[in-house]
Amino acid sequence: MGSTEELMIEEGFYVLRFQNDSDETTHFEREVDTNLIQFHFGVKGRAKFIFNQGRYALDLREELSLFLYNPQKELPVHLEIAPHSWIITVLISIKKFHGFFTEQADHIPFLSPDNSDKKYYKDEKINPSMAIVLSQLFHFNLHPSIKKLYFKGKIYELLSLYFNRAEDPNAEQCPFLIDEENVIKIRKAKDFVIANMAEPPGLQELADEVGINLKKLKMGFRQIYGDSVYSFLFDYKMDYARKLLDSGSFNVNEVGLRIGYSTSSHFIAAFKKKFGTTPKKYLMSINEKV
Repeated sequence: MGSTEELMIEEGFYVLRFQNDSDETTHFEREVDTNLIQFHFGVKGRAKFIFNQGRYALDLREELSLFLYNPQKELPVHLEIAPHSWIITVLISIKKFHGFFTEQADHIPFLSPDNSDKKYYKDEKINPSMAIVLSQLFHFNLHPSIKKLYFKGKIYELLSLYFNRAEDPNAEQCPFLIDEENVIKIRKAKDFVIANMAEPPGLQELADEVGINLKKLKMGFRQIYGDSVYSFLFDYKMDYARKLLDSGSFNVNEVGLRIGYSTSSHFIAAFKKKFGTTPKKYLMSINEKV
């Protein structure tokens, strides 16, 4: 089934959650003032934004985000959501958004005086840290009275991760990133550790496997995926474990073994570290919803 939910976090600050679990494409339309910035996150599946009465369309695929702002023209949300697709949309006024960066906004290009009246468009990959927050906006068990507070905290966290600068102030100028061959190798390294997550290789072994030196592997992986190799893998494994639990096809021990934990106690500790609850309690919370 498909569902749409809009929550006003504060005046001029809204979050919309689209969850189409049906086999049919669903449609959503909403007027958006010119003073609102739009963030759209493809959590699962795909969607399409329709503009100018259907004369122009913009795709939003899984693990991608869109950032839209045009102070000169209204950009109403006209969304086609494909079957089995989930989308998170954040609408926030330019005034409120400026307030987030009043003391340090130099690295946000569209906030500069020269760009104050210009339209802005950006699409980019959703990094693993953002993916976890987005997933949590679809998987939670909360009393209705604190749902708004929970969403507010998660959306602030999401925007913080979106605009986070690399720890190394010179990282963006690193010529290594311009080398497409090395970028391909980093992506292969990511795929390799995921394919072997039950028995992940050491960093040097991984570097040798994809044909890159260790320093470039470590620096490049953090720049492309926003985290170290093993922190990325930990987040991926925990999210994968949660999905296996969601499926109802595996018990806690089986899930732990599939992602590389030989003892259930180690898996339980890791899961609790990431999600703040044990796998068993998580399963119980799922069953309560059914």
